[in-house]
Amino acid sequence: MGFHNVEFPRLISYGSLGGPAFNTTVMMLTSGHEKRNINWSEVRASYEVSHAIKSREQMTELLDFFYARFGRAYSFRFFDWLDFKTGYQSLGEGDGVKSQFQIVKVYESGPYTYTRDITKPIDGTLEGLKIAGVDRANSFSVDYNTGIITFTGTLPQVGEAVTIDNVDFNVHTRFDIDQMEVTQDFWETMSWPSIPLVEVKE
Repeated sequence: MGFHNVEFPRLISYGSLGGPAFNTTVMMLTSGHEKRNINWSEVRASYEVSHAIKSREQMTELLDFFYARFGRAYSFRFFDWLDFKTGYQSLGEGDGVKSQFQIVKVYESGPYTYTRDITKPIDGTLEGLKIAGVDRANSFSVDYNTGIITFTGTLPQVGEAVTIDNVDFNVHTRFDIDQMEVTQDFWETMSWPSIPLVEVKE
């Protein structure tokens, strides 16, 4: 099914549980050694947002959101309060022909890195797009549904670095449940015991 370009209610997502997940098979050998196999080439996040629901107003907002997504059918944007800024990033180097560059975020730990494509940047938050250190504020466009920057003026020349200072971003997610199960806890206070969300890979 399709993608709805709307964000899960941000105040409801505040305090949610979850984050990035990998999938690794660990095989124990008879010698006592182990063999590890990476099953996923890309990380896939999952979240649990149920404990953030309290008031009738919040539950009504969530009810509307759930109905409009048809449960698991349509994906949407999710604001991860832990990880929503890229910070300074290098997007690659020009060759005089290439006009499009994917926004990425690089996670570093010592000499090791993981590069993540940022496919759902938040409109209006891109800061400091530069070519070879020179600001290019008025000669590009951003596809906020793919995270691809397209230069509309002079293209980056051979060896010229394309960088950004920062962009805020969402995670592409969907509900991982098709049934809403609401508990009436107290007067005008309700909860939904389990609201699992999972990241959708592009």
